[in-house]
Amino acid sequence: MGAIGAFFAMSLDTLVAIPRRPFALREFLVQSWFVARVSLLPTLMLAIPFTVLLVFTFNVLFLEFGAADLSGAGAAFGTVTQIGPIVTVLVVAGAGATAMCADLGARTIREELDAMRVMGINPIQALVVPRVLAATLVASLLSSVVVMVGLVGAFGFSVFTQHVTPGAFAASLTLLTGLADVLLGLLKSALFGLSAGLIACYKGTSVGGGPAGVGNAVNETVVYAFVALFFINLILSAVEIKVTL
Repeated sequence: MGAIGAFFAMSLDTLVAIPRRPFALREFLVQSWFVARVSLLPTLMLAIPFTVLLVFTFNVLFLEFGAADLSGAGAAFGTVTQIGPIVTVLVVAGAGATAMCADLGARTIREELDAMRVMGINPIQALVVPRVLAATLVASLLSSVVVMVGLVGAFGFSVFTQHVTPGAFAASLTLLTGLADVLLGLLKSALFGLSAGLIACYKGTSVGGGPAGVGNAVNETVVYAFVALFFINLILSAVEIKVTL
């Protein structure tokens, strides 16, 4: 329970420090580029098979009912509301957040954070805030890329493999998916990225036990981020259903 309280205390300090000056713009840009660089290719590589599997499942069902022309609706709804945010945060948590945790953990065991406090520099303001914002921004942007790549992959698979009419696929894209679904999908991605960033920074700044402790903290970051992902997804999906249906 003490660790949970410390996590929420650090999260509150981080959220309060975001609008305050000075803002570590250079650190934010460096971290954003780093997270995007290590996450982009794995995200795209995961997006295509996830989307193809979803489209294949939907199309088999639609073909049984003689409604293959609606395959675009299923592809758009599944990609925008679930695959885009989830695939993005899985990669951000597995690649970007673990690197953040390892970096902060190494600084912690070298007592760099204590030295910053002695010099009057707030580690939350200087190190945690830019990393959390970078994870949030990159997760939102990557989610949009995943949706685009996923829909293109779904179109190609449906048209060239399962012989769905291209015009029917494109016409049904907006049948179930509207602006509210897109905005909620982006909000979900941002919250996923925010959670992964906060967990990574907390585990990195609270690490103990030397280099072995840093390795344990990195492993725990992945596990806790995935658990938080599924809980947040459950809550936001319920809210999304109430709002859009």
